[in-house]
Amino acid sequence: MTVRVRFAPSPTGIPHVGNIRTALFNWLFARHEGGRFVLRIEDTDQTRLVPDALDAILESLRWLGLEWDEGPEVGGPCGPYFQSERLERYHRAADELIAKDAAYRCYCSAERLEQVRAEQTRRKEPPRYDRRCRNLSEAERAQEESKGITPVVRFKTPLTGRTEFDDAVRGHVVFENETLDDFVILKSDGFPTYHLANVIDDHVMEISHVLRADEWLPSTPRHLLLYAALSYAPPVFAHLPMILGADRAKLSKRHGAVSLLEYKRQGFLPEAMFNFLGLLGWSLDDHTEIISRAEFIRHFSLERIVKNPAIFDVEKLTWMNGVYMRQLPVERLAELLSERLEEDLPPAVPRPLDRDFVARIVPLVQERIKRLDEAVALTAFFFVEGSLEYPAEVLLGKRFAGKPDEASQALTTAIERLDAVNDWRRDVLEGVLRPLAEELGLKAGDLFMLIRVAVTGQTATPPLFETMEVLGRDRCLGRLRDAVGRLA
Repeated sequence: MTVRVRFAPSPTGIPHVGNIRTALFNWLFARHEGGRFVLRIEDTDQTRLVPDALDAILESLRWLGLEWDEGPEVGGPCGPYFQSERLERYHRAADELIAKDAAYRCYCSAERLEQVRAEQTRRKEPPRYDRRCRNLSEAERAQEESKGITPVVRFKTPLTGRTEFDDAVRGHVVFENETLDDFVILKSDGFPTYHLANVIDDHVMEISHVLRADEWLPSTPRHLLLYAALSYAPPVFAHLPMILGADRAKLSKRHGAVSLLEYKRQGFLPEAMFNFLGLLGWSLDDHTEIISRAEFIRHFSLERIVKNPAIFDVEKLTWMNGVYMRQLPVERLAELLSERLEEDLPPAVPRPLDRDFVARIVPLVQERIKRLDEAVALTAFFFVEGSLEYPAEVLLGKRFAGKPDEASQALTTAIERLDAVNDWRRDVLEGVLRPLAEELGLKAGDLFMLIRVAVTGQTATPPLFETMEVLGRDRCLGRLRDAVGRLA
């Protein structure tokens, strides 16, 4: 059997990490099995469509490198791949089910349904349709039709028996039919519900396996009943574990960003996000954390998907992103940092940035940077011209607090020694300044911190002498003189 899986998002919002984790698992399974990954857009809920949501879905998939074999912008033998373009097929299926007495038209108004639910709530009964229209006579149907009400179509769920199946993740699952309601399959606006549309499309598109979120497990008996009523062979179902926040509550905005594109904006790498999402509910073993795309494809199987909820730990994601940042070739990281700095540096910094200059900075920050949005905080002093902005207290620090004259004298002497240096390399600079600390009766760390703040405006920076070498002689000496002026 050729494996064919699908990712079928609804463009009713910006895709969140749970959606994309589902897409990733489908993609990995297809690639592992040599199958096909189909992208289908389920846009039948016309009232909830969000502008630009489709673009965000496609951008999210492309950012992670989840190319689709069939679907929008690609085409394929099973199109169209937008459900709104397949209405005729759904209507034929609904008519077929009505003809088989497996479905019926329901004429109940929204007001009546609300009254029924209110009464059921009062009685502490589970809210469900009371099947008023299930067995209307021909005369009663004609009378309802005469009122001009546009009916919905409901599936005629069996009142007894069981619906059971073997889930590739959950194992054997059983539902009592009496707990199911007569669910709507075709709405009054002529659009199908998710239940009918996805069953029809999965059959027509020859989907072999349905990997979807755990929240769809209760819908599976409805879908299996539809498959049986339409004489379709059902696919294999695999319901993926829920994603929780670090506090083990359902993942939400209070845990931080939920949209995948927000993580992209924050400066996470697609390689790291791919790795991180791939381990949300799947594992290679009990200790491996860093896994390449090729290794994921080679080892991915449904048997390795776990049942228990997965924890979305932003701290772990940040750590993992740092690992990938450190593994990047200098040229690639320089390209990424240049793009980010072009966006984030103050307007006064001239553009375009010198890519060769950025490449010189990369080795100084690569061990420290964990996200691309940290680039400005770590490197802005390399690009700012003129005076730096920092409080005098930061310059003096603990060692020179209340002793501006001593700090000024130390900086003045450092300027005199450095002014005589023409070979502005880190080893030469260290060879001048380290003995100077001893000569001034200072700890090397105290003198170096004084100079560090003077030339960068910060207390935490890349290694001092490497930083001074990249900044260059003129800027370093200018900033040291500026610091002396501040202390005066």
